[in-house]
Amino acid sequence: MGPIWPSYFTHCSCVIFMVDSANIFQISSSCIQLLSVLSAPSLRAASVLVIFNKRDLPCTMTLPEMRSLFRMDDIIASATQPITTLETSARSGQGLREVLSWLDTNTMSR
Repeated sequence: MGPIWPSYFTHCSCVIFMVDSANIFQISSSCIQLLSVLSAPSLRAASVLVIFNKRDLPCTMTLPEMRSLFRMDDIIASATQPITTLETSARSGQGLREVLSWLDTNTMSR
């Protein structure tokens, strides 16, 4: 995590954490970054959306495989924040409606 990131966490009600699902070599690093974000005291109550992007590429794993490798079930069970996972393709627009719906739901009530 960049050393300046925590300075942006104050007054933050939602977090969108995007994972490059085509780069399996960065999955463990991304997982560590997510755990670091989730442990920030100022984000204890923030809603979190984890987006597995680049789903349109042939080299990506399935969403259940990504969630398993990322240990999302364990993270969700131990986190204080509500966490949602979605898969997207920024190139094709797949999953964009779901992301916008999540944003609408999680920003309108705050």
